[in-house]
Amino acid sequence: MNGKRLDIDLAFLRAELEALLAIPSPTGFTDTAVRHVCGVLDSMGVDYDLTRRGAIRARLPGAEQGGARAIVSHLDTLGAQVRALKQNGRLELVPVGTWSARFAEGARVTLFTDKGSYRGTILPLKASGHTYNDEIDTQPVGWNHVELRIDAKAFSLDHLHRLGIDVGDMVAIDPQPEFMDSGFVVSRHLDNKAGAAVMLAALKALAQQDGVLPVDTFFLFTIAEEVGHGAASILMPDIASLIAVDNGTTAPGQNSAEFGVTIAMADQTGPFDYHLTRKMVALCRENDIRMQKDVFRHYRSDSASAIEAGADVRTALVTFGVDASHGYERIHMHALRSLAELLTAYTMSPVEITRDRQPVSGLRGFTRQPIDPAPVPSPVPANGDAGGYSRKDKA
Repeated sequence: MNGKRLDIDLAFLRAELEALLAIPSPTGFTDTAVRHVCGVLDSMGVDYDLTRRGAIRARLPGAEQGGARAIVSHLDTLGAQVRALKQNGRLELVPVGTWSARFAEGARVTLFTDKGSYRGTILPLKASGHTYNDEIDTQPVGWNHVELRIDAKAFSLDHLHRLGIDVGDMVAIDPQPEFMDSGFVVSRHLDNKAGAAVMLAALKALAQQDGVLPVDTFFLFTIAEEVGHGAASILMPDIASLIAVDNGTTAPGQNSAEFGVTIAMADQTGPFDYHLTRKMVALCRENDIRMQKDVFRHYRSDSASAIEAGADVRTALVTFGVDASHGYERIHMHALRSLAELLTAYTMSPVEITRDRQPVSGLRGFTRQPIDPAPVPSPVPANGDAGGYSRKDKA
């Protein structure tokens, strides 16, 4: 593959993750996060443009335009919206994105209204053990069983109207990040603020290196992945391959890890591109980047929306392992660094499928997949020595 990884400025990666986590950006309320990323790109001297709603398309020029590459992550996070104003001065909520009210209970939040913002707490309807006794443990879990208490004089419907609170107001959930000396990071919204920080760190390393990339490479930051839109409308015809950067789900029954890179072989929309996925695996092995593979059954990313929108691109998904995704999330800086290194190696690697420079062409240069029977390895001697096994056989 001949794609050599670059050194990653880990202090910069961490600083950008902290900065992004500090910016509220539930889907539909991403302008401030977009402005921050654009400011970082300006400081690097990287050219970019914006879609009408604010998705970012940054470009690193290459030797050729056709067959361009793209790497994508999303700036939007989970959140909530006001569904109804209640007579008791509390607010009914509806989730933005798919997440359980189980993880909303007790969350500190900021409510954004047309008149300004208010702080508050999401509480179960029966929040006091002194009042409800054991009923606090037996009440159901769900968005119909929580309410938002505003830290203002809000004890009636009239109070809410006077405060300027209305249906549809956005609610951002506090991330409450902790960066530990061990390298672990615990926070909400690591999906996908961590992916965006990884991309910025890789961009920084690439922008500082000498030499010309094989093809134009676009770094895309989308703003509506959590509600399924993702990269549906940001790709250009010249883009032939798309690498999505997002979280892997570390949990029993999954093969993801909080260390190294987790490469997704498939998600709920089906298998990722055979050749592009295996190129990412090969780059990890050649660059001594820890790697494992996984399949995600209840998961989709930016790439899914691009394919469903009709984009004829090869897709792959590379991830950092997240424990308790869409809940109280935890990652490790080792995975973020490893992932950033992989992105630099991929961006600088030569294009193997040159036919992809054209959207449509003939059979010449079309890819092949192995269909012949695998070679039978030599028997293992009784002494346990690998005998006839070669390094290639083991791989």
